[in-house]
Amino acid sequence: MTDRCPPLKIAYILNTYPQPSHSFIRREIRALEAQGLSVHRMAMRSADGDLPDPQDRAEADRTEYVLAAGALGLLVALLTWIVKSPAGFLRGFGLAIQLSRGARGGVLRHLIYLAEAAYVANRCRDLQIDHCHAHFGTNSTSVAILAHALGGPSYSFTTHGPEEFDAPGALSLGMKLDRAAFAVGVSQFGRSQLCRWASFESWPKLHVVHCGIEPEKFAHPLPIPKSPCHLVSIGRFVEQKGQMVLVQAMTQLRDSHPDLHLSLIGDGEMRPDLERAIQEAGLQDRITLTGWLTEAQVLEQLNRANGLVMPSFAEGLPMVVMEAMAAARPVIATYIAGTPELVKQGETGWLVPAGDAGALADAMAELAATPADRLQQMGQAGRVRVLERHDTAKEARKLARLFATSGVADP
Repeated sequence: MTDRCPPLKIAYILNTYPQPSHSFIRREIRALEAQGLSVHRMAMRSADGDLPDPQDRAEADRTEYVLAAGALGLLVALLTWIVKSPAGFLRGFGLAIQLSRGARGGVLRHLIYLAEAAYVANRCRDLQIDHCHAHFGTNSTSVAILAHALGGPSYSFTTHGPEEFDAPGALSLGMKLDRAAFAVGVSQFGRSQLCRWASFESWPKLHVVHCGIEPEKFAHPLPIPKSPCHLVSIGRFVEQKGQMVLVQAMTQLRDSHPDLHLSLIGDGEMRPDLERAIQEAGLQDRITLTGWLTEAQVLEQLNRANGLVMPSFAEGLPMVVMEAMAAARPVIATYIAGTPELVKQGETGWLVPAGDAGALADAMAELAATPADRLQQMGQAGRVRVLERHDTAKEARKLARLFATSGVADP
């Protein structure tokens, strides 16, 4: 088979899109379109608040929002299926009840998903969509599997973690895997977790397609600064990202490394807690909270930094690690999930146990003491590794081949 993709029409089924932390989905869609696929974006809802990146704002303009149809529009879509395909409706209704067992929100929430699925299935019929692909094995995949059960297109989905792996039973992950045309993990670790919940017969349908970066945006990485050590950490301010442990590590280094500075890039529900902890530790002049930045601004921050530090408790495979490595910056990360598949201890960075503030502080101190030329070597090694494994165009070709070869399953 050649690298040229067949002229398939794919619907991407998403929950909240676009979001600042989901730029990898935008890149994947753009890479698929560059290879000849037609991709229709369908999200349940738009993001809350303003989108700082103009690329995300442009993507929002190209996205169809299901909940914008309103309760009446969703009800009409559901009634349409009751009338035109009673068997399909009963199949979808029964599956919604199955999915609701043990799930958060119970039956009512899954009947709402069924109404959303009816709208999606109608739009797929109108647009002559060949296949649906969802990101995350949560409610977006619930909508995709229900749309398929009603009589809509086949579906596949990409899991990222950690949400899907925290509650696979409540999410009916095994059922979603077994009924899918195929499913994707973003790392070998991620695929291994899918193997835990899929039937043995479904294992051949489980694949690895990495999230990717656009190499041309990192074509000219700048040398690592020789000025006082500046580290950046990028991600949502939520429990799983572990930024509070990073504040604890900075507290341990406060007296021994007075020139070490940290920028926390992102925002989220834990911001008040982080601000309070930073103030109580007297680190206001040592830790900067930047808020969300555009892709260009993030790259600027990486170019000014000596390295990236990622203290996560739970991950899939962090995009920011790939971006830092593409920018030729060494990485300090936790030894979890798919991260060790990318970050190599002593070669491209440091790996520490999750939640260990002392080990994190030691790694940060070691990076700060490492000569700039050695950091440069580590950064270059990381750059070679990430460009080999995480080129968006190459990974999109893998996904396009799966779309072309997986066929359309009957509901």
